[in-house]
Amino acid sequence: MLKLTSPATVAVLAALTALGPLATDMYLPAMPEMAEALNTGPDQVQLTLSLYMAGFALAQLLCGPVSDRFGRRPIMIGGFILFLAASLLCAFAPSIEWLLTGRFLQAFGGAAGPVLARAAVRDIYAPTEAGRVLSYMASTMAMAPALAPVVGAGLLMFFGWQSIFMLLSLYAVVMLLILALLMPEPLPAERRQSVAPGVILANFRMLLTQRSFVGYTLINASGFAGLFAFLSGSSFVLIEYMGLSPLQYGIGFTLIVAGFFSGTLFSGRYSHRLGRDRLLLLATLLCALSGSSMATLALVGAHQPWAVIGPHIVFLFGFGIVMPQSMAGALAPNPQCAGSASSLFGFLQMTIAALGGALVGQFHDGTSRTMAMAIALGGLVALGAYLLLIHRAPERINRTRSAADRQP
Repeated sequence: MLKLTSPATVAVLAALTALGPLATDMYLPAMPEMAEALNTGPDQVQLTLSLYMAGFALAQLLCGPVSDRFGRRPIMIGGFILFLAASLLCAFAPSIEWLLTGRFLQAFGGAAGPVLARAAVRDIYAPTEAGRVLSYMASTMAMAPALAPVVGAGLLMFFGWQSIFMLLSLYAVVMLLILALLMPEPLPAERRQSVAPGVILANFRMLLTQRSFVGYTLINASGFAGLFAFLSGSSFVLIEYMGLSPLQYGIGFTLIVAGFFSGTLFSGRYSHRLGRDRLLLLATLLCALSGSSMATLALVGAHQPWAVIGPHIVFLFGFGIVMPQSMAGALAPNPQCAGSASSLFGFLQMTIAALGGALVGQFHDGTSRTMAMAIALGGLVALGAYLLLIHRAPERINRTRSAADRQP
């Protein structure tokens, strides 16, 4: 068994968290070909992404509270078993309806990895240290979205789109073996809570009355909505409209993820020096400015790959800071129900992102305008949430946060 505080355990938790970007980003270059192969339109293929996020969001409401009662490890094992079965269903789907079903079930099982990995970090570390660990976890897992589109494009060229889901099945098998044989249980018995619906609902109600929890969650969800708008529309914009090949798209996507990777490294390095909230001010400003720049370029007719990829690199740098710091801020005051807090945080994040992605698919006009305007809106809302809910938070919230930062 691994030690809970070892770098190897952090690497395993990062690999669990990486399941989300792997399952969303790897098949992005294949979306136009999947639409042709399954005899359907771009809106239906884009729906596989939004439906995945919707299933992911719903599953988080269940797996987090259940893990507060039974522990993180058994719920993660059950989730990966379902993810494995659903990935095989996607690989052999004969129609878009079967693919949609497989993607929903894939999300329902895969949610256990990211949501419980976040909760496990809060189980093991105090909040200030948790922010640093989450930043370095995000740096490690950034390799997943950096490599996923390139790997997906390669598999698409040589083996067809079905091979992408076969590789996801193999990933699930590897993670199941690690969880079963090496991963210790991070949640102590004395912190376990009742799984009664009344207790779960009381925890959710308590969290939604915390101004800081709502603020940090909205910052993260808005930034993630901007990222998801790009995921939902970028393959159709960059490949179909702007003429990039799937391989060129994968390379451009890797450059964008490099921005995210750099942001997470910056977050980890300056977490103690600048503090959570100053980092979030810088990050939300970058997201708002870069998103607005992309929208402006699209509206004035600059329909070139650089006008999308360049601003989104900066947006992802900002989101690389936002993601770990907002997670740590939302979970900090709630060690007694970290699973429920992580679940509600993830549910709101995924729900808002799924709605944004669905709107991009619904109003896609063949150009980059709809996608760019959605990304700009995500950045502006993130900045507004910081200024209204965190920067102007009452002093009593700041005192509560400081006290929580001293708790293990």
